[in-house]
Amino acid sequence: MLENKSIAVVIPAHDEEKLIGATISGVPGFVDRIVVVDDRSNDGTAAAVEALGDPRVDLIRHERNEGVGAAIVTGYKRARDEGMDVTAVMAGDNQMDPEDLETLVVPVARGEVDYAKANRLFTGQAWDLIPRTRYLGNAVLSLLTKIATGYWHVADSQTGYTAISLEYLRLLDLDRIYKGYGMPNDMLVHLNIWNARVRDFPSRPIYNVGERSGIRLRKVVPRISWLLVNGFFFRMREKYVIRDFHPLVFFYFLGFLMTTLGLALGIVEVVLRLMGNAITTPTIVLVALLLISGSQFMLFAMWFDMESNKDLGGRGRRRTDRG
Repeated sequence: MLENKSIAVVIPAHDEEKLIGATISGVPGFVDRIVVVDDRSNDGTAAAVEALGDPRVDLIRHERNEGVGAAIVTGYKRARDEGMDVTAVMAGDNQMDPEDLETLVVPVARGEVDYAKANRLFTGQAWDLIPRTRYLGNAVLSLLTKIATGYWHVADSQTGYTAISLEYLRLLDLDRIYKGYGMPNDMLVHLNIWNARVRDFPSRPIYNVGERSGIRLRKVVPRISWLLVNGFFFRMREKYVIRDFHPLVFFYFLGFLMTTLGLALGIVEVVLRLMGNAITTPTIVLVALLLISGSQFMLFAMWFDMESNKDLGGRGRRRTDRG
């Protein structure tokens, strides 16, 4: 218990025999339930969990490997069904500092935010500790996530170290959330549709403790980028068309349309010029006008989106609307 609220921690695990014991042992004593989801490991992960004998542990085994997102959703459902007031997520590879768990859980337990997430980029340690390729990939995806989710005030979108309230576990359709590595990004999309208050909290990054990363940036970054594109249009439709119509959809539509037309016409004109054809001044002006107008419409749409979501940082009073 913490702040008179029951606390659960979900730990997704796949082939974490060496580190799962240290992860569970580090979970603070205020945690009431530890839901370990063995995502069809090929090693002794489940046996290592059972050998600890921690009475707080609830071990769930997937019959087949479904992905880290699916493992988290399984844990979420168990915590939701047991009525746990706050549910956090920690990786099974001992990369998340357990001392930061209270920092994430307390604001949710107090009702100050609905979803708290760690941010490894707050301190200067991140650049020194996180591998360069992962840091840069994270930065690109964080920018795309801001646009797709509407949470312009959050960063480090790929961290899975989070805490969520029971209210929002019950509101969300967990079966619709992405089941792979892009789960934290897609989670933010769904939370924004319900106007959940989300805030970043500083967390110390931990690397080189024997973990094995299954992330391949050349595959993951394009996949998550496409996921975010789909998530953006899903959020626009659900939040700004179906639930509460907002004129920013027109700005985004006109921005996409004019920018696309300007780029297409510009490419055609360049090809024609390379083939020896003359380009008229009115055509050049038209291309410039389309590109400038398109970019302005896009910027206005983003500004409207920022204004619409500015109260979702958890610092002001609670929003009572649910879309």
